[in-house]
Amino acid sequence: MIRTCVITKEFEVIYDVPLSFVNSPDVSWYWVDFHEPTENEAKLLADFFHFHPLAIEDCLEYVQRPKLDFYDRYLFVVLHAIDGNSLEAEEVDLFVGQNFVVSFHKQSIHAVNEVWTRIKNDEDFQQGPFHVMYRIIDKLVDDYFPPIYHIEDVLNELEENTNDEEIQDIIEKVFDIRSDLSKLRRTIVPMRDLLYRIIHSDRFQRMKERQLYFHDIYDHLLKLAEMIETNREITSDIRDSYLSLTSNQMNTIMMTLTVITTIFMPLTFIAGIYGMNFDNMPELHWKYGYFMVLGVMAVITILMFFWFKRNGWFRFLKNNYKDKE
Repeated sequence: MIRTCVITKEFEVIYDVPLSFVNSPDVSWYWVDFHEPTENEAKLLADFFHFHPLAIEDCLEYVQRPKLDFYDRYLFVVLHAIDGNSLEAEEVDLFVGQNFVVSFHKQSIHAVNEVWTRIKNDEDFQQGPFHVMYRIIDKLVDDYFPPIYHIEDVLNELEENTNDEEIQDIIEKVFDIRSDLSKLRRTIVPMRDLLYRIIHSDRFQRMKERQLYFHDIYDHLLKLAEMIETNREITSDIRDSYLSLTSNQMNTIMMTLTVITTIFMPLTFIAGIYGMNFDNMPELHWKYGYFMVLGVMAVITILMFFWFKRNGWFRFLKNNYKDKE
């Protein structure tokens, strides 16, 4: 679908005019939006607007990295939106000249749609195409914040573990969050670099006049990048803490099993000797042999118990079980 919007010299906003009307002498500037275009509609980039083949190729091929290219009568900007569900990047392409904006996107983009609906009621749009470009970029960047705020809320819940989740479930969630943060970083960092280039460009006078506006967006992207790095550090701390806790619990279990096994080793040895059933074993014929062996086993058990206690093993196990509770 192709949407058209023209602003006349009397600053009247008219939607859905024929594409041929955009070149009318009564038009001050216009915005043509290629909204999920068909293959035939995409051909108009070359047949009607005569844009450079390399720029058109960037529109039609796979998702490009955010960038800014300068041509004789316009600039070409590749921007990234974020899919709210998958957090994958969605490309938005802008051709911006002195009297036109042409936007191209294969998916429905919330930021573009919102700017499109606001243009009629916002007098700031009388300032021209570069203001539309600023509004689109600003809204795209604003849409980056909700996913990061959501991630921060989830991290706070994981740190406090208010739902008493199992450690393995928490670690899996932490790795999922790190994956989401990586996706966001692959979008936000290139956009930050793009805004840096835009605010330091002097190729278009209209852009220089709006450097303060683009500086504001750049500051937002710096904040977003810092939030991503901070959250990645938090996920690393949570991961390390829970892995350390898991390792500590494993050590506690191993020490418990070691104590039990060590105590039963001599008892098993004694029981094994007197379970061989040889005829020439004098102790088998003692009247009180059975009770003497049991007594020896009890003495060994008591001695080993106090030896472990003296060396602090039971105190260590007790403290670890308290921490677990």
